Amino acid sequence: MTVSGVPTARPVRAAADFAARTDPGAPPDRIRSVLAQVVQAGWCHPHDLHAELRTSRLLARPAVRAAAAELLAGVRSVAEARVRDTLGTTDLPTPLWNARLHTADGVFLASPDAYWPDEGAALEVDSAECHYTRDTWQATLRRRLRLESHGVLVVSATPSMLRDSPTEVLAALRTVLALGASRPTPPTVLARGHQQLALFPDKG
Repeated sequence: MTVSGVPTARPVRAAADFAARTDPGAPPDRIRSVLAQVVQAGWCHPHDLHAELRTSRLLARPAVRAAAAELLAGVRSVAEARVRDTLGTTDLPTPLWNARLHTADGVFLASPDAYWPDEGAALEVDSAECHYTRDTWQATLRRRLRLESHGVLVVSATPSMLRDSPTEVLAALRTVLALGASRPTPPTVLARGHQQLALFPDKG
């Protein structure tokens, strides 16, 4: 289509074209990053992107298929995808990705990167780049306070921690999940618009 005289492709088509032109031997994070950005920015729905990739016969490529499956599961960044990879090698329960958490009367609280509804526990992956200013850092702390004030147990980590010391992050998650499961009073939050999804759905 033409926009202001410039030939332009819809974001979902541009993402598929990028995937088609990327060397299959390139690092998987290259595909992950671009496809996640298109969805995270709100330019297309993950189901529409998956349909475009299927129509373009790109899901036969392992890196593209894996990135598309991550987006359908709710993952919205490379850092979250790496968390998903790490959790997939453990016996930890499957979380909800980017679930929107609300109070019982419908007030929105936050959307943590990963949330375990049965245990009332969350994982937040906070990069320095996204919290460089004082305002954004304080916003992050306020989000955590809102979650904790409603009984959600929060583990925070940076992408580098997940990359360089995943064992420590997993140990913290195990402890928090165990504490959450043993609490007599569950957290007073509701996860809306998500369902529990397998870490690695069928490749078809």
